[in-house]
Amino acid sequence: LKQILNAQTEAKKLKNVKKEDVGGMLVENAKNPDAIREQKLEPRADGTQCLNGRSWIPCYGDFQTVIMYESHKSKYSIHPGSDKMYPYMKKLYWWPNMKDDIATYVRKCLTCAKVKAEHQRPSGLLV
Repeated sequence: LKQILNAQTEAKKLKNVKKEDVGGMLVENAKNPDAIREQKLEPRADGTQCLNGRSWIPCYGDFQTVIMYESHKSKYSIHPGSDKMYPYMKKLYWWPNMKDDIATYVRKCLTCAKVKAEHQRPSGLLV
């Protein structure tokens, strides 16, 4: 939690805000990047910021990968595909291009690739 709060703070610094800003989420006016738009991000009691009730996970740091790892490989979830993983995660988190990131993460999972290969029918006879 503290790490996410630190990442959110770093992401809103001027040197990082351009990379983080998606569709005017952080910057009110492109001509004045110093004017950070706070009203779109809602503060929580723990100090972290959320967008439409979902925790904002900034690009700064590697938290997106950690969260995908926990959601995909934890002992409580058994390697869900991206079609199941995305709806679950979008209830809790938000970051730019989240759906594509999840699909890429699942596609690169070696365990999923191995299991998928084991469950496919063998090809027919080669003539």
